[in-house]
Amino acid sequence: MTEHLKTLIAGQWRDASGPQYSTEYPFDASAVATLHAATVADVDEAVQAAQAARLKPGWAGLKVNERAAILHRIAAGIRARFEELAQLQRLDNGKPITETRGLVASAAGTFQYFAAVCETFEDAVTPQRGDYLSMSLHEPLGVVGAITPWNSPIASEAQKMAPALAAGCAMVFKPAEITPRMAIELARIAEAAGVPPGIISVLPGKGSLVGDALVRHPLVKRIAFTGGTSVGLGIAKLAAEKFMPVSLELGGKSPTIVCADADLDHAVAGVLYGIFSSSGESCIAGSRAFVHASVYDEFKRRVLAGARALRVGDPSLAATQMGPLVSGSHRAGIERYVQLGLDEGGQLLTGGRRPKGGIYDAGYFYPPTVFEGLGNDARLCREEIFGPVLALLPWSDETDLIAQCNDNDYGLASGIWTRDYKTALRLGRALDTGTVWINTYKVFSISTPFGGTKQSGMGREKGKASIAEYMTQKSYYWGTNESPMPWAGLETTK
Repeated sequence: MTEHLKTLIAGQWRDASGPQYSTEYPFDASAVATLHAATVADVDEAVQAAQAARLKPGWAGLKVNERAAILHRIAAGIRARFEELAQLQRLDNGKPITETRGLVASAAGTFQYFAAVCETFEDAVTPQRGDYLSMSLHEPLGVVGAITPWNSPIASEAQKMAPALAAGCAMVFKPAEITPRMAIELARIAEAAGVPPGIISVLPGKGSLVGDALVRHPLVKRIAFTGGTSVGLGIAKLAAEKFMPVSLELGGKSPTIVCADADLDHAVAGVLYGIFSSSGESCIAGSRAFVHASVYDEFKRRVLAGARALRVGDPSLAATQMGPLVSGSHRAGIERYVQLGLDEGGQLLTGGRRPKGGIYDAGYFYPPTVFEGLGNDARLCREEIFGPVLALLPWSDETDLIAQCNDNDYGLASGIWTRDYKTALRLGRALDTGTVWINTYKVFSISTPFGGTKQSGMGREKGKASIAEYMTQKSYYWGTNESPMPWAGLETTK
């Protein structure tokens, strides 16, 4: 049964003002929900309401421990609806239930972490250098905007909402058009936890309309964006016109390095997980595997066996490792890249064709796909595919290896598999990426900053310092001199 969703706009649960559309379950293309898209007028209403709400005593006047208590209640609210939210996330984008449960747990942990950061965040009395007492205080930026992707909505939205609320800001969300449900549910949980009306709004719809209006709005003081590089570049240009800070977590083409001394059991398992979990729909997917020539053949044999054994199927089943892709159009884009790889002279080792029969005919499934025989200059090795496609590239010279790994527009993440800590540190320092995983891959901590270099973006999310991204620093000076400032030439009257 298709559910009709209302959204939270300016403190009211209602339909947005734009046309109605539906979202679908990628497993069988069935309609899951209907809702109305937001308009430019909705954006202005939400932002104006957020600006008014953030200045009211019920939000601006809260002490940090009171805001922290709200964040703790949001975390508790997520946990109270844990399985329900995981199932809704599965219906939203087709991820296997084991992954969506992990995302829900991550979201709850994010709010819990930033509740602690909020309550323990300290400002500074700066060293005295004259007849005054000086200090630096952080204050909320104001109304901020968040634009989130379709691949891991609830985790991505929590990573933006939690520090923004902890900082004392108001937030207007623009979730991905095809996966709006998690932002709506988080808003519902936040409202129940005590976030005042107007502080949070959720505006579903097209990024080219709703997202653009949000970025351009003069009252919006910051944008946190996760998504494609081309859109991120557009946001950065608009933000520059407003002198507005942004955080941009963009695309990736992450290299993983398998050294001659690597534990192949760990390396094969890690590479498989790094590229094929989430069906490859991940910005940090390890899509380029550079394997030392001395272990290349054995690694290839093992990784192909592992890829062919992965369970691709119904995302509602706990045993499923790969669910469907998010949409038919996205699958078609991946298929174009596979054909391009063949046209460029690559050898398709496994996958590369839609599975057929039974559930595979209804959903947007695509199998684990592995290429070899391509150079690092091939488009399949340079451009983000955002799907389950791995390129194997042998290496023997470390200097050339580093050059190839860094010869890419992206710099989000990388992986290293070696038993030698000196090798790991040397390679890690040479790689131009925001994250380096060593003998593991695609593991995260909310307390560890995350972001990229080059066209993978700017700014960082996570970590205690990220609360300051939603604040502005203001300096205060108190005069302590006994006599008037001498410049004016006034004498002290006793």
